[in-house]
Amino acid sequence: MGDPQTERILREGTLHLEGEFLWGSNYTFLVRAVHPAGERLAVYKPRRGERPLWDFPEGSLAAREVAAYVVSETLGWALVPLTVLRDDGPAGAGSLQEFLDLDFDRHYFSFTPEEKDRLRPAALFDLLVNNADRKAGHILFGPDGHLWLIDHGICFHPEDKLRTVIWDFAGQPIPASLLADIDRARQSWTDSSPARQQLEGLLSFDEVEALLQRAGHLLGHPVFPHPGPGRPFPWPLV
Repeated sequence: MGDPQTERILREGTLHLEGEFLWGSNYTFLVRAVHPAGERLAVYKPRRGERPLWDFPEGSLAAREVAAYVVSETLGWALVPLTVLRDDGPAGAGSLQEFLDLDFDRHYFSFTPEEKDRLRPAALFDLLVNNADRKAGHILFGPDGHLWLIDHGICFHPEDKLRTVIWDFAGQPIPASLLADIDRARQSWTDSSPARQQLEGLLSFDEVEALLQRAGHLLGHPVFPHPGPGRPFPWPLV
């Protein structure tokens, strides 16, 4: 799980606005969380700054960011930086994600073949959460080589919305170790379990059920799919 001290600072610290990220469709800010236990920089996405979408409920993107973190942690893959909800942000309620000092100029299209070969968990994660916007710039490696995924506001739709740049493994079998993680996570999302209740506090009942169905489908058909009809790639790509 994420670092408990960092989580406490993000949940309880006083938030100070540091700046604004100017890319993306929604308002996104850099804030500093100040707490007696320490300070952390974080990416703050207020609900008030979300651009309305025709196919996602208004004001729901921040909760989806947190749900993606919860799924990543339940799987044990640690792909998504620590993310929490705050009701008292500078612009109101929104998601708060630990800011990682990464090289954002290094992304999917500049990865080496060896780095791309490490992206199976990322591709599988996007299948599970039904990511409708996996751009190249949302896939990053830390200085220590750790794989990170960011920007999950438009995930978890009950209908198939998958759009991603990662189709490298189409037709290949899903590794048994990753399937075992999915099976364990799926069992933890059973009715009335604490993990299930946590997800239902962030997503609708239908969205949680769809997550379970996608997990079951992957376990029953353990092969990375090929791009489907329609629009399987995000736009822009980076």
